[in-house]
Amino acid sequence: MKKILSMLSLVALIGLAATPVSYAEETVTETITVQETVTPDAAPAAEAPAAAEAAPAAAEAAPTLDVGNTAFMIVATVLVILMTIPGLALFYGGLVRQKNMLSVLMQVFVVFSLVSVLWAAYGYSMAFSEGNAIVGGLSKAFLSGITTDSLSGTIPEYVFLTFQMIFAALTPGLIVGGFAERMKFSAVLLFTALWVTFAYIPIAHMVWGGGYLAELGAKDFAGGTVVHINAGVAALIGALLLGKRIGYGKEAMPPHSLVMTMIGASLLWVGWFGFNVGSELAADATAGMVLVNTQLATAAAVLGWIFAEWLFRGKPSMLGAASGAVAGLVAITPACGFIGPMGSIILGFTASFVSLWGVTKLKGALGYDDSLDVFGVHGLAGIWGAVGTGVLMSPGLGGVGYAEGVTMGGQVTTQIIAVVVTLIWTGIVSVILYKVVDAVVGLRVSEEYEREGLDTTEHGERAYSI
Repeated sequence: MKKILSMLSLVALIGLAATPVSYAEETVTETITVQETVTPDAAPAAEAPAAAEAAPAAAEAAPTLDVGNTAFMIVATVLVILMTIPGLALFYGGLVRQKNMLSVLMQVFVVFSLVSVLWAAYGYSMAFSEGNAIVGGLSKAFLSGITTDSLSGTIPEYVFLTFQMIFAALTPGLIVGGFAERMKFSAVLLFTALWVTFAYIPIAHMVWGGGYLAELGAKDFAGGTVVHINAGVAALIGALLLGKRIGYGKEAMPPHSLVMTMIGASLLWVGWFGFNVGSELAADATAGMVLVNTQLATAAAVLGWIFAEWLFRGKPSMLGAASGAVAGLVAITPACGFIGPMGSIILGFTASFVSLWGVTKLKGALGYDDSLDVFGVHGLAGIWGAVGTGVLMSPGLGGVGYAEGVTMGGQVTTQIIAVVVTLIWTGIVSVILYKVVDAVVGLRVSEEYEREGLDTTEHGERAYSI
C-alpha cells in the first residue's frame, strides 16, 4: 500500500512538473453575464445623453449570481454522480462474471475518488485556466484564488469546478470496461492518474477550455470527444495491449446478472440528464431542448437495437435494450444542444446500428477482447454523434444553425478534425502510459489469479456469500 501511495504522489508531481505553466490571473471559465437594470419609468428626453454615457458602464458590470441556475447546477452535478456510482458501477458489475463483480465495482468507485482529488490539485487549473492551445496553466492549482465569491458566469465557481470534476472522474471509470477481469488494481490506479493528466485534461482544454479545437469551432455540447471517444480509444488500446482473457472465444463468459445491468443502465439514463442538461450551465430554454433531445435519442436507440436483434438474431434481448440506451445517450451527448428533437430521434436510432455493428462484426473481425464493449458503444457512438452533429445542426433539419459564414460541409469537416485529433492524441498517449505502467507495476494479474477471480485475489472479498 505504501508503494502504491508513493507512486500516486509521484504521478501528481510529474503532472505538475511536466505541464506548461501559465500564471495568468484570468480563467477561461469566468464568462460574464450582464443583467440590465430597467427603471419603471422612461427617462425624460433631456436625460438621454446621460443614459447613453451610462450604457458602457453597465456593460462592464460584474457577473451576478443567479440562485436558480446555481440550484439547477447543484442538482445536475449530483445526477452525474448518480450515473457513475452506482449507475456505471452496477451496469459494468452485472456484465462480468460473478468472481470479478467486486473488482469492477471497486475500480469504478476508487477511480472516481482518485480523480476527484487530482482535479482539485491541478486538473481543474490545467483544463480551464488560460494557457496555450493544448493545455491550461497552474494559476488555480490546489484551487488557489477561488473563494465563495468567485463566479463562473452566473454560478459559483465551486459549483462549476465540481460539475467538471465529476465529468473527469467518470471518464476513466468508463475505460475500466475495456480491460475488466484481468488488470491489476494497482495498475488501474496508476494508469488512471497518468491518463487523466496527459489525455483527459488536454482534450478537455482543447474543446471546452478555449484551446485549439474550441478556436477551430468544434461543437461538443457535453462530451462526445472529451469523454466518450477519449475513453473508448483508451479502452481499446488497453484491451489490445493486455490481450484476451483466459478462455476468451473458447469458454462461455455470459453476464452474471442482467438484472443488475438493467438497474445500472436505468440509473445511467436518469443521471445522464444531469450530464447533458447541466452542460448548458443554466436553467433556460436551451436546457429544455437538451432535455427532450436526450430522452428521444435514447428511446430511439433502444428501439433501434432491439429491432436489429429481432431482425438478424430472431430475438430481442434485455442486454440489447440496455446497450442501445447507452449508445443513444452517448451519441446525443455532443449534439444535444445543437440539433432538434426529430434530429435526435434520427441520431439515436442510427447510433444503435453503428454500435451493434461495432460490438459484433468489427470486434469479431479484429479479434480483440474489449470486455464490456467500451469502444464499440462509447467510442463508435461518440464518433457517430460528433460527426452527426455537424449535419443535424442545419436549420433545414431542425437544428440551431451554423455560425456566420459556416456551411454544413465546413462544420462536418471541423467535427471530423476534432474526432481525428482526439483519436490520435489519446491513442498515442494511452500506448505510452500503458507501457509505463507495465514497466512500473505490471499490467496483468497472473494466470492463477485470473482463473480464481479478482474479487478474492485482489481484494480478499466475495460479492455473494451464497
